[in-house]
Amino acid sequence: MNSEKLKFIDSLTIRPSEEADLGAIQAIYAIAVQQGTGTFETEAPSLDEMARRRAEVLGRNLPWLVAEAGGQVLGYAYANYFRPRLAYRFCLEDSIYLHPQSQGKGLGKLLLAELIARCEQQGARQMLAVIGDADNQGSIGIHRSLGFAHTGVLKSAGWKFGRWLDVVMMQRELGQGAQCNPEGNPEGNPA
Repeated sequence: MNSEKLKFIDSLTIRPSEEADLGAIQAIYAIAVQQGTGTFETEAPSLDEMARRRAEVLGRNLPWLVAEAGGQVLGYAYANYFRPRLAYRFCLEDSIYLHPQSQGKGLGKLLLAELIARCEQQGARQMLAVIGDADNQGSIGIHRSLGFAHTGVLKSAGWKFGRWLDVVMMQRELGQGAQCNPEGNPEGNPA
């Protein structure tokens, strides 16, 4: 690891997000929407919409984390149900967004590792990565390095910046995975 990464990591704090972080979160996401293909949104959501999204995640008792250094929010990550139906509550989808100046320094991996740990502590059993743009090698690499396996590609699923984009699907078991009943079976006996 180079000295720039070490200096960056030494001053870094990963913590639960606060309402005061919403301006930075919205600004980071707006850049991703306007300049990137990691999200298929084409118009940046308002601050109120980002607050609503965060409240939904927190209302499900799921983590929304920020990475901060020197009083600046450099990136964020959260987990939410893969789909809104209750049966998906043990299967989460992760989302990670970094300020462009914070990319390539190991921050995404640190955020995802902490997100995984917190989701496991809360009893989640599967985590999915729904990665916009099959050329998004940074995100694919971070997920692979933390134990996610490639599960499929949705070809030409999105149209952004005048071109078709694939979606890469990756998955990782959390905790005991599917080895036991997640509801009221603390001994880990098979469901």
